[in-house]
Amino acid sequence: MKIRVVRPAEFEELGRITVAAYRHLQGGEPLGVYEDQLRAVSARAADSVVLVAVGETGDLRGGVTYVPDSGRAMSEFSDSEAAGIRMLAVHPDHQGAGIGRALTEACIARARAEGRPRIVLHSTQVMVVARAMYARMGFVEAPELDVYVDERPDAKDGLRLIAFVLAL
Repeated sequence: MKIRVVRPAEFEELGRITVAAYRHLQGGEPLGVYEDQLRAVSARAADSVVLVAVGETGDLRGGVTYVPDSGRAMSEFSDSEAAGIRMLAVHPDHQGAGIGRALTEACIARARAEGRPRIVLHSTQVMVVARAMYARMGFVEAPELDVYVDERPDAKDGLRLIAFVLAL
């Protein structure tokens, strides 16, 4: 497996993989308007760095968005010294093979190379496997950086984005 920057010809495929991975977390249920954001790989790539995991036969297996700083549109954090990780996704057929970890390690390596003292990411309650992986990698929860999202005007409870920070 190889980790590299996504190519424009791969934007659509990575968007499909990202939606499939996130739907998998929800038992296959559609994700509403959030699916448009997950599919918008070209917008992510224009703002930040989108990395992909490529199999031995050249097939895409997953991807992640590396956010170099808090000034990016993709940033979910305000820490001017940090970098971030967004939209980590591994195709459901390839989950459990270490691809998510490899993509996360590639982001950590970029942050270190850029001299960032820490990296921030957000996860959700249903991302049990990912949260366990982040903990094994040394990320710690940072509740003060949690984000609450509510896209439904009649909703009583919003979606909690659980913040994790890794000191580099």
